[in-house]
Amino acid sequence: MRFDPELAEMRFGLGLSPRVTGPGDLAAMLRGVSGADHMAVRFPIEPFSAFLARLVVNRELRKERRQAGAGSEGFTAATKQMSLGKRDARMAQGDWLGQQVQRRVWSESGFRERLVGFWADHFTVQGKAGLLRRAVSPHVEEIIRPHIAGRFADLVIAATTAPMMLHYLDQESAVGPGSALADEMRAKGKLKKIGLNENLAREVLELHTLGVGAGYGQEDVHQLAKLFTGMTYQPQVGFKFQQKAAEPGAETVLGVSYGGPGNAKLADIHAALEDLAEHPSTGLHIARKLVQHFVSDAPDPDLVAHVAGAFGATRGDLGAVYAALLEHEAAWGADLVNVKPPFDYLASAYRALALPEGAFVGMEERDVQRHLRVPLMQMGQPWERPPGPDGWPEEDAAWIHPQGLAARIDWAMRGPGEGMAELPDPRDFVTAALGTRVSDEVVFAARAAESRREGIGLVLASPAFQRR
Repeated sequence: MRFDPELAEMRFGLGLSPRVTGPGDLAAMLRGVSGADHMAVRFPIEPFSAFLARLVVNRELRKERRQAGAGSEGFTAATKQMSLGKRDARMAQGDWLGQQVQRRVWSESGFRERLVGFWADHFTVQGKAGLLRRAVSPHVEEIIRPHIAGRFADLVIAATTAPMMLHYLDQESAVGPGSALADEMRAKGKLKKIGLNENLAREVLELHTLGVGAGYGQEDVHQLAKLFTGMTYQPQVGFKFQQKAAEPGAETVLGVSYGGPGNAKLADIHAALEDLAEHPSTGLHIARKLVQHFVSDAPDPDLVAHVAGAFGATRGDLGAVYAALLEHEAAWGADLVNVKPPFDYLASAYRALALPEGAFVGMEERDVQRHLRVPLMQMGQPWERPPGPDGWPEEDAAWIHPQGLAARIDWAMRGPGEGMAELPDPRDFVTAALGTRVSDEVVFAARAAESRREGIGLVLASPAFQRR
């Protein structure tokens, strides 16, 4: 295949930029994934280990309220501090959204940022209550981002044992029916309050590793759920393996036995995840998802097979998997066919506009809402609130519908002018945004526009800019 730097930025990266030059060949694209993470340093986001301190403070304040009693001065003071903590976390979440956009505006390794987004979606989490509703970006920063260039097994283990995953899929309170903790609760008549939960086991098999229809059954889900018991987290320490809650004995998943006589061990959970991560069905599942995400909703079978082959041959070495994706001729078809989801669309627009680096620094909460959160919600992708554990849809039809398209056009015509002090000349911008793939019709519209705002809007609203 012949490397096309423009197509590389559009399909595998973050879109064209008048200020940032992308990699010049495949080797540079791959080095950008595994090399120093310059964007994480330049636009920092709080890691989850630091976010835990917020949870510790909140828990202490709850304790103070209980001890003080309702209506007391101490109760009121603790309640006020809890409200301030929630506000600070909410504002921090807005700052992190701005940092995510800035990373995409200024990154020289668009492929890396796209892969972070891909894997964060593959291992979707949400905070369901309290401060954890604001913790997705810190989770991705610490759990997903550092593992995107290593072994898939390491990524699976990190994501599966992450406090946010245990919280989202209700694993942190799961208890093995034959565990010591279950025996204690049974003796107290409280066993109904706790029990086995199969959510995490089912999603690990169905979404994160093997994929739907890969030959596992309900008993495999049940056995894996028993194996997963004991995994929980605490605000002071993060992940914790609570042996007292773990199911004793061996569990059998896909015909392989894990554990045995004696105390349950975290190593047995890791062993099962290693085997699932290297399973041939997992390689095919991951290959298909990567091709759908980066190339086409209708993945080329030869390309999928090539990527899956690299996954199997290297036991899930992600660097080799990415190389296989990029080296195949089918990945470089000239037509841009995938529709950008709303966040990718908005971020690529700001990249083409060369949004100033300090544009979102210290932005008021209402401005975060107006410039970022509300447009994303109107386009159909509320920030960090995917519809379920399977993440955001890849299908174009999920994004291109009357309401979503109207929201994109409205933002294109209005948003850049409100978010930037000065807009570029549309006659220059049309080429900066679309490169050599710009059509005569879009060039004419940009040149004929009555104002810069209108010209920029027409380019960003064009079908060519909606695709990658």
